[in-house]
Amino acid sequence: QVQLVESGGDLVQAGGSLRLSCAASGDIWRINDMAWYRAPPGNQRELVASISSGGIINYSDAVKGRFTISRDNAKNTVYLQMNSLKPDDTAVYYCKANIQRAALFGATTYWGKGTRVTVSS
Repeated sequence: QVQLVESGGDLVQAGGSLRLSCAASGDIWRINDMAWYRAPPGNQRELVASISSGGIINYSDAVKGRFTISRDNAKNTVYLQMNSLKPDDTAVYYCKANIQRAALFGATTYWGKGTRVTVSS
């Protein structure tokens, strides 16, 4: 089995910063793309940022210049550094990873259960 566990969500004032972490554990042979999504209150889940195994990074326009995604392959962990937070960033943040459990297995997409970020004005 594979698990993704997010942490770091909190209540923060506008202009503040938070760092989210997502650690993958279990039967892992290789982790391909990793990403952060968020679901604002009453809205659908949306892509925030992604990072490939080779380090190619993409950001949504809403967070570009304020958020930074990174990964530590030795720890099977992806991070999201969030600066200059705005009330519109309030959401549940989810981690997604594309993982191969063995060399001969295909990759499967896994999701974490989310961590809540609330930004007060």
